[in-house]
Amino acid sequence: MYAIVDIETTGGHASANGITEIAICIHNGKKVIERYSTLVNPQRDIPIYISALTGITNDMVRDAPLFEDVAHDVYHLLNGKIFVAHNVNFDHSFVRHHLLASGYDLQCNKLCTVRLGRKILPGLPSYSLGKLCHHLGITNESRHRAAGDAEATAQLFTLLLQSDKGNHIPDALKQRSKEQVLPPHLPKNDLEQLPNMPGVYYFHDQKGKVIYVGKAKNLKKRVSSHFSGNNPGLQRQEFLRNICHITYQQCGTELIAFVLEAVEIKRLWPKYNRSLKRFEHAYALYAFEDQSGYLRLAVDKHRKYNTPLYTCNTLLEGHSLLVKLIETFDLCPKLCFIQRNTEPCIGNAKASCACTGHESADDYNKKVNLAIDELKQALPTYAIRDEGRTGEENSCILIEKGQFYGMGYISHYFDVDNLQQLKNHLTPYPGNDYIKNMVSNYATRFPERKVVFA
Repeated sequence: MYAIVDIETTGGHASANGITEIAICIHNGKKVIERYSTLVNPQRDIPIYISALTGITNDMVRDAPLFEDVAHDVYHLLNGKIFVAHNVNFDHSFVRHHLLASGYDLQCNKLCTVRLGRKILPGLPSYSLGKLCHHLGITNESRHRAAGDAEATAQLFTLLLQSDKGNHIPDALKQRSKEQVLPPHLPKNDLEQLPNMPGVYYFHDQKGKVIYVGKAKNLKKRVSSHFSGNNPGLQRQEFLRNICHITYQQCGTELIAFVLEAVEIKRLWPKYNRSLKRFEHAYALYAFEDQSGYLRLAVDKHRKYNTPLYTCNTLLEGHSLLVKLIETFDLCPKLCFIQRNTEPCIGNAKASCACTGHESADDYNKKVNLAIDELKQALPTYAIRDEGRTGEENSCILIEKGQFYGMGYISHYFDVDNLQQLKNHLTPYPGNDYIKNMVSNYATRFPERKVVFA
């Protein structure tokens, strides 16, 4: 027995929206044998644009029953049946969420007539309910109303049952099948092709644009987890509506996957990635020449298009480094913006200081350049050599003078002893403190995989 369901709602995800109308057609595999339909008071205003689409207004639902008042009837109509809907995960997420809120835990198999339509009736220009029904000659006099759409979906489902020569419906109902949990527009083969290996995966929308990038220790397992469960939140529901294709890059290690994910999010700026978008260098140490010809060191907010000598997450960290350079190389605190008052330089009893003009720019700049050279030499250069994608190669990440240079794959027999030769085999990538700190922590945990360059 099948329960063909359609709902109208106040918005796009169940956790923050209500149901305004629900219709259920009980189908015995040949025809509809029972119908149920009711308006529902969602206990919140219906947005104007939704009223314009459905024709359901606040006045119409004001005296309608609350969902909790019809939950008993809805649950017993659905329980033990196969839940069928056009884009089933949307309707199921709403119905299950509101049934749970009313004390009923609905557990049932699902079938999506969008996915089934693509398999049983391939090659059609569109699989939206309206255009599909128009193409197949199914009349729907009440479009965007639950009863009308449920009845049209029931007719569509009858046709799909009759046309299913490839047993797609029984296959979708098998316990191991992923069909019922996948987004409606995502081919099952996209999931099946994923390897059980570390890597980075990309969700694409209908136009092919990347809308989400993720990393995984096991690609197939991680991607599958996006479609499991019954999360009624906005992000999951938008995933289900917009994911149409999945591509991936296999990586040798989870660390490579972590780094590549960070790089790709910065490169592609996908719509649904949020956390790594916000990561930026907070502060940086810069060198510049003033109008008098003096080289000056300063800690400032990180500027995207300026090249820093050193980056850091806090102003205190930057100032601590700068104070050490001042003390070690006898630099002027005023020219380094550490001392900002009109008093003589801190710790400098001599009158011949650069800030007073008594020390020439050439002499002072020599000290600044020595400080910069010392800073660069103190920053480490090393590689992380680790497992590759096959037994014939190794993965390699290079940190040069404290900054992420790039990564790639080298032959298992390649001798990592020449920095320039190694760089010729790697792909340079833009880096940031997130990547640098991640690689540094990994090198600390696994020192045997670290190759240090003198």
